Amino acid sequence: MSLELIVDARKKSIWLALLNDGKLIELHEEQGNNDFSVGDIYLGKVRKVVPSLNASFVDVGYDKDAFLHYLDLGPQFNSLNKFSRDTLRGKQNVADLQYFKAEDDISKEGKIGDTISSSAPILVQVAKEPISSKGPRLSAEITMAGRFLVLVPFSNKVSISQKIKDHAERDRLKDLMRTIKPKNFGVIIRTVAEGKKVELLDQDLQNLIGKWKRMHENLLGAKPPMRVLGEIDKTSSILRDLLNADFTNIHVNDEALYGTLKEYVSDIAPGREKIIKNYDGKLDIFERFGVSRQIKALFGKKVPLPSGGYLIIEHTEAMHVVDVNSGNRKGADGQENNALSTNLEAAEEIARVLQLRDMGGIVCVDFIDMHDRANNKALHAKMKEVMSNDRAKHNIIPPSKFGVVEITRQRVRPQTNITTAEKCPTCNGKGDVQASILLADEIENNLDYLIKTKNEKEVALLVHPYLEAYFKAGFISRQVKWFFKYKKWVPVRGLSSQSLLEYSFVDKNKEKLTL
Repeated sequence: MSLELIVDARKKSIWLALLNDGKLIELHEEQGNNDFSVGDIYLGKVRKVVPSLNASFVDVGYDKDAFLHYLDLGPQFNSLNKFSRDTLRGKQNVADLQYFKAEDDISKEGKIGDTISSSAPILVQVAKEPISSKGPRLSAEITMAGRFLVLVPFSNKVSISQKIKDHAERDRLKDLMRTIKPKNFGVIIRTVAEGKKVELLDQDLQNLIGKWKRMHENLLGAKPPMRVLGEIDKTSSILRDLLNADFTNIHVNDEALYGTLKEYVSDIAPGREKIIKNYDGKLDIFERFGVSRQIKALFGKKVPLPSGGYLIIEHTEAMHVVDVNSGNRKGADGQENNALSTNLEAAEEIARVLQLRDMGGIVCVDFIDMHDRANNKALHAKMKEVMSNDRAKHNIIPPSKFGVVEITRQRVRPQTNITTAEKCPTCNGKGDVQASILLADEIENNLDYLIKTKNEKEVALLVHPYLEAYFKAGFISRQVKWFFKYKKWVPVRGLSSQSLLEYSFVDKNKEKLTL
């Protein structure tokens, strides 16, 4: 596995593309104003307590009040509330919790009306960004994430990632953290801490305690609503969470950002700053690394599969619906095996698209029907395997008798939506068509199928004159590349009667070839 991060700095935003072996797996946009990001800590003001929901609405400065449920207060809410109120009153002048007297934990079955009251100031953290017409979702269980650790104030518990399986390593890390962590601070040990030396873990812990101190300083004399601690920018958070030995390159097209990232990487992973490279090529950075083309292919309603099949993705208010189609190709191994191979291929692409678009909530996938129970089990296992690297919490239900797989995926940010349709010059912009950049790939896939699979001896391509010019352009044109690939010449003929995106293949007798 080889990970590359492509950073495209634009006038009003920064676009981040994460590539795994050249394939686009994550795409983020970082706006200049990144208020209400997941992890931001706010001093809010309780606007309304709703006993029927066992929740409250909190003013954190957003257009709509944020939502805080009783179960999101956290067991140590009383301690946090005492700390924040004493700080606001000037009674808690230090961030250190060494001599702080913790309050009793709140009950899981308690009522929010007995815990907080209207108009009271409250320290909260953004758990889910504003989505659609909803305000942010909040949590009062404050945590601070670092590269190897997560700091949990007002707790003395040391937890460890379940992905660390080695018992000796688990015991080593737990004993180590119990030794170096301050009193009244709990710690969650992240997966990337496995095998790390005490110096690195201690440095990460000190950085997190430093963030807690900065939050305390900002809280002194603060008036709600106010952000008292902002999460690090998205570029840095990706590096914090993902930077490992699999990261090979980070390409940046902005010199100032290049210097900032180099300094950040030297802090969190000394010696790895050489992977950051300043890109100054004439071609757009997303074009140079093939990101733009993949965006066109993966953000449309129709997502092509390598074998010739495709996905149809529809979004409704309640859920996302995905339909898997095998296209017009039929395998030689029978319908059941053809359905299985297409479904397994679609499972990989669906996992990639879910992560790439950051699709959350309920996702219903209508796979091609399979009658063999073993094949349905294989599909379910494949779906779990390909989604195992997804950092969002998710659950996958086995295929129903109708071949539908239901997936729930945590939604903490708005879904990434990119319009991939282009104005059609044939209809003067009155309608939208599939992105034309995909048409050339579709033609080449079908040509490959006719020559290699159907063993057609002579094939000619009939297209609109615009497309004819495209395939013949350059000294080593696409047509010439076909000759080197197939050892036969494929004539390309332009017909003015063809619409812009229409094409067909004919044999030597000018008979239309079926795919």
